[in-house]
Amino acid sequence: MTIINTPDWVKNAVFYQIFPDRFGRSSEPHPGLWRSNCLEAWDAQPTYEGYKGGDLWAVIDKLDYLQDLGINALYFNPIFQSAANHRYHPHDFYQVDPMLGGNIAFEALLEAAHQREIKVILDGVFNHAGRGFFFFSDILENGGNSAWLDWFKVEDWPLAAYDGSKPANYISWVGNRALPQFNHDNPQVREYIMQVGEYWLHKGIDGWRLDVPNEVKSAGFWSEFRDRVKAINPEAYIVGEIWSDASPWLDGKQFDGVMNYRFAEPTIAFTAGDRFIPEYIQYHYEPYPALNAQQYGDRIQELLGLYPWEIQLTQFNLLNSHDTSRVLTSTGGDKDSVHLATCLLLTFPGAPCIYYGDEIGLPGGKDPDCRRGFPEKADWDLDTLKYHQQLIALHHQYPALRTGKYQILYAEAAVYVFARVLDAEVVMVAINVETSETTVNFALPDLPNQPEKPVYGGGSIAHQVNNGENSVELRLPPRNACIFA
Repeated sequence: MTIINTPDWVKNAVFYQIFPDRFGRSSEPHPGLWRSNCLEAWDAQPTYEGYKGGDLWAVIDKLDYLQDLGINALYFNPIFQSAANHRYHPHDFYQVDPMLGGNIAFEALLEAAHQREIKVILDGVFNHAGRGFFFFSDILENGGNSAWLDWFKVEDWPLAAYDGSKPANYISWVGNRALPQFNHDNPQVREYIMQVGEYWLHKGIDGWRLDVPNEVKSAGFWSEFRDRVKAINPEAYIVGEIWSDASPWLDGKQFDGVMNYRFAEPTIAFTAGDRFIPEYIQYHYEPYPALNAQQYGDRIQELLGLYPWEIQLTQFNLLNSHDTSRVLTSTGGDKDSVHLATCLLLTFPGAPCIYYGDEIGLPGGKDPDCRRGFPEKADWDLDTLKYHQQLIALHHQYPALRTGKYQILYAEAAVYVFARVLDAEVVMVAINVETSETTVNFALPDLPNQPEKPVYGGGSIAHQVNNGENSVELRLPPRNACIFA
């Protein structure tokens, strides 16, 4: 039986996902930063190809804001040199993009974040490269005489890297000829990627988020990656982008967790219900049809049964990402849906992640609209910011909300109630998705303590004893989340 070890710091982390081109643009000249003269307006609708010029020096400027929000871990979408605003078309895994400030900016950012005890994980795009990647570019230049021919999967000649009217004649990710796929069975390719992973760990990063790791079919690849990463830093976090059942990768020998879209889907389906607009479905992400409380509880129990508890505590939980519409937009601007889902996010086992701008009400539809520029303070929704601050503070205040066991207490119609229990600490979370005030009564199981104090969201709690059995009555405001401790 495999003994599963996962990083302790992740169990106490609140992540913030940053899309580097869109989070902030610094105002002062900085070493290593090359700013284009051909940028989109910051507040203009984002496009697939256009750059807005966000950089890492601007992230440094906002670290105090993130720390005040309660963030203690950052996940960056790719930062390496690339000919794409999202940088999933890597050209050089050893060079931070000069538009972001280069390696100088990243080293300064890493130091500034660590001074604030904020962890940093990077996006590892190790399944494929961009057409400008040196080893692939050599094949385009030299054809069958290239020294790097077997680094990729060439099927025929000539290669057509840019002419869509002709066969590409090489394997690429999802048939996108801009993304030639590595030949991971080549020992040189394998070693190259391993060394990239090691290099940035030596530089001080705290882990890797792995892009489409399920596409890498080479036997033992991710086990070796884990071994080599953990040899440098046993507490390094390895999280994979797996949208479905991730059991094959969560065996304790590969990843510490995955991006938990399987939490996001039922959570939005329950809190938003029929308010979710199906036209915002994209990729593999389907937070519909609407779920009632019992159905939601069933989905959550199923999810919690999928993986070992040690893995559950280091799952990367989220509601939105750079690949999905934001809940605010996909529910037609329904702020209550965002509020309710956010409460469930901050009280579920695992590491919650806030997608940049969600905390101040940034809207966004399907990719690329979900990648808008972070707005000026005058355009922030301060009510949304306030409840994010409150819920994150509670997450940090109560250890039970981080590592306590999860126990469903009541799930009927529009009301869902659960407890997080750690030793003598009990925190009860109640969600009412109905549009009217609701009162519910239910028997309490044997808990080490009885929550008696409302600490968030209003509502009231009254304990009763009937024939020696403990029960509780909750009065819950409409479309609200309440926490009792």
